[in-house]
Amino acid sequence: MRKDDEKYLEKAAVLVEALPYIQKFNRKVIVVKYGGSAMVDENLKKSVISDVTLLKLVGFKPIIVHGGGKEISKWVGKVGKEPEFINGLRVTDEETMEIAEMVLGRVNKSLVSMVESLGVKAIGISGKDGGLLKVKKKYSDGKDIGYVGEISEVDPQILFDMMEKDFLPIICPVGLDDEFNTYNINADDAACAVARAVGANKLAFLTDIEGLYRDFNDKSSLISEIKVSEAKELIAGGTIGGGMLPKLSNCIDAIEAGVSRVHIIDGRIPHSILMEIFSDRGVGTAILGDTEEKFYHE
Repeated sequence: MRKDDEKYLEKAAVLVEALPYIQKFNRKVIVVKYGGSAMVDENLKKSVISDVTLLKLVGFKPIIVHGGGKEISKWVGKVGKEPEFINGLRVTDEETMEIAEMVLGRVNKSLVSMVESLGVKAIGISGKDGGLLKVKKKYSDGKDIGYVGEISEVDPQILFDMMEKDFLPIICPVGLDDEFNTYNINADDAACAVARAVGANKLAFLTDIEGLYRDFNDKSSLISEIKVSEAKELIAGGTIGGGMLPKLSNCIDAIEAGVSRVHIIDGRIPHSILMEIFSDRGVGTAILGDTEEKFYHE
């Protein structure tokens, strides 16, 4: 066999391996929370967007919910303000909110342009559009942190309309309260709320870590797949801490609201979304409902 033939056989094997996953999730909704380093590095950004576009082209119905925290901090610094955080949440006064909405809008349209350049129709919206995300003021341990919103209601009709017309929705995490004041929303929270509201089959978090560990200090303890009951035991055991705790809690909430699988994926690895979703051994952690069948086998 020629070397060229071997190369094409390898490609064919990859496609065959992906086939059962494509069949299982054809026409199913997947929400991708896009943030972290994958939003800053241009090559990673192109990789992520090409992955999500491919998901659309092979039959998924993807929705992107993006953050923009690093970019917001950069622009807050440019106007001479010092970014301030309380318990990991950005303190957002009126001026910071104005900057955040401007930056998030710019990020949103840049992602739309990238998707469109790959031949897929995309529409960028904020949570303000069509009453998508309604919020109430969020407090951090009783402290006022300004215009930071907690989602109280999601009206997904605008997303259903866009997906029915074959558009890929890209959501900026900004919402309105009952008095129509603008609030910034944590992108993880927004992605979970959207996934619940549209009845997503999958929710994928792009992060700056490899996945979920039984012991964070032991990199060999990465968990490929875990059921919700086991995830709750990990939290109760006190081995999960830092920024992973609220993320894992969000994952559990999403599963209990009907999302069948949640993926925590290292966005620093090119094409990590495809490797996690379409291969027999993913690169991150899949969290699934207790009644779901495991895909991975030792």
